[in-house]
Amino acid sequence: MMARRVTSIVVADDHPIVLHAVTGLLNSQADMKVIASCSDGTAAVDAIRKWSPDIAVLDIAMPGFSGLDVLASIAAANAATKVIFLTATAKDDQLLTALARGAKGIMLKDTALQDLVRCVREVAAGRNWFPTDVVDAALERETGRRLQRELIEEGLTARERQVMLLVSEGLSNKEIGRRLGLSEGTIKIHLHNIYEKIGVPNRTALTAVAIAHRDELVS
Repeated sequence: MMARRVTSIVVADDHPIVLHAVTGLLNSQADMKVIASCSDGTAAVDAIRKWSPDIAVLDIAMPGFSGLDVLASIAAANAATKVIFLTATAKDDQLLTALARGAKGIMLKDTALQDLVRCVREVAAGRNWFPTDVVDAALERETGRRLQRELIEEGLTARERQVMLLVSEGLSNKEIGRRLGLSEGTIKIHLHNIYEKIGVPNRTALTAVAIAHRDELVS
């Protein structure tokens, strides 16, 4: 009878409890072997270069050299190691960067540990494992943010960007007018035009967009 192939794995997470739990779980599987357990990204890169594991299970947001940095290093070296990311609160841009750089799996830390076993087996077999609802939501939000950024940069006048920035600082229309040397009525007209151009319904929503895109407003 042919022996079952054992998948070699490097695990990296800066949280000791998570690292211990994931390492123990994977090592308890007959078809898996953790050959290196690392507490940071730099150690993970060294282990991957030394051992060339089949799979690396990495925390996406380790301080210093992150999981995304490890993935970039693997890609630059044309290594065959497939990457699965663990994440608790990954930002949309992190998730999308992971996909763009060739990650094969993404696991949320609040899912059942046994799902990680299934994920590793799927990726080892050449398939991907992504939480489609999380990825789809990230894509939708990121697309919305990019559209808003374009609308701010290309659709608003310099004066409208000034008004939007001052709204985000909590100033009233009268205070904004005083700051810019304009009448309160003129500020109301500017706000109406801004609402129409970037598609927000009220001052609260406008403030949220302004805070998110402050860099575009001050540039």
